[in-house]
Amino acid sequence: MRLHEYQAKQVFADAGIPTPASQLAETVDEAVDAAEEIGYPVAIKAQVHVGGRGKAGGIKLVESKEEAREAAEDIIGMDLKGYHVSKVLVEEAVDFVNELYVGVTMDRNEGRPVAMVSTKGGVNIEEVAEEDPDAIAREHIDPAFGMHPFQARKVVYEAGVDRAVANDVASVLTTLYQLWDDRDGADTEINPLMITADNEVIAADAVMNIDGDALFRQPEIAEMGEEAAEGDELEQKADEYGFDYVRLDGNVGIIGNGAGLVMTTLDLVDYYGGEPANFLDVGGGAKADRIANALDMVFSDENVDSVVFNIFGGITRGDEVANGINQALEQFDEIPKPVTVRLAGTNAEEGMEILNKDLVTVEHTLEDAVQRAVEYAKEVEA
Repeated sequence: MRLHEYQAKQVFADAGIPTPASQLAETVDEAVDAAEEIGYPVAIKAQVHVGGRGKAGGIKLVESKEEAREAAEDIIGMDLKGYHVSKVLVEEAVDFVNELYVGVTMDRNEGRPVAMVSTKGGVNIEEVAEEDPDAIAREHIDPAFGMHPFQARKVVYEAGVDRAVANDVASVLTTLYQLWDDRDGADTEINPLMITADNEVIAADAVMNIDGDALFRQPEIAEMGEEAAEGDELEQKADEYGFDYVRLDGNVGIIGNGAGLVMTTLDLVDYYGGEPANFLDVGGGAKADRIANALDMVFSDENVDSVVFNIFGGITRGDEVANGINQALEQFDEIPKPVTVRLAGTNAEEGMEILNKDLVTVEHTLEDAVQRAVEYAKEVEA
């Protein structure tokens, strides 16, 4: 479950992490009033679950009442990468001299949480990891003991953070880990963590994703999650259908049964040069109507250019899945996005026979199915 920036910042601020003065606004007048109260310059920031908001026009720095009104009118109500913007965060602008990245997540290869620090903040950390992996310092943590103070200092110094602010950055990182642990976090990160000319450390952004299976232990966070889903029709629809769903920034829609199977498909899409548009797990025992609902969801995402279905039959039968795919696609005079299907396991062969080959592309291996879906998506982009 993902929190909005304003919600994550509230959690961070309550834990003692410095954040800029800010107010949430849902109308243009509220945004202008907030800017006047905070004092210019301010940033007006769309509150949606998507990266690259600034490049897409969802974040604007303004220095007057007229600019604030114009920016708020542009952002509130806009469609930002398929998300409807219904709220903005009006926030005090930070006069910074440096930007850092700090974060905590689970390293599944190591089976332990990892704290990360980089002096290349303010940009996509995934790009930094790919282009210059040595620019990110990492420290694995034993969850039985938590993060020791020396570990926080070690990773901060290894990242090359200026010694004048190193202790404060280490303190922020320690707090992030504690929040990750206490709140059943999947990810907690600040990008950028801004350093001012006076060597103040301020969280100019905030990300907090929570393990959905642990929400029964986090009632306050669960309430935030209900609010965070407002305005996102796809996530609301996923709740109605009972799907595990996460919207991503790519254009290859992914549907599978089982979290591990879906994650494998996401990794393969990335491996073959594509960008996943979502994580959608229909669960075990999915019947035809459930499969049809899954396709309806993915087709509703304007960012999706092709769809890959990866189903391994156990409880879920291949023939049921095939019926669901046919049922969904036969409703259209023209298929809105190309669909590639891979079935394996229980009644997979029967499912292959049932599938309407005029409506879908069938591949017998997962690798072939993913490559075909990525090719279709690239053809649309071209």
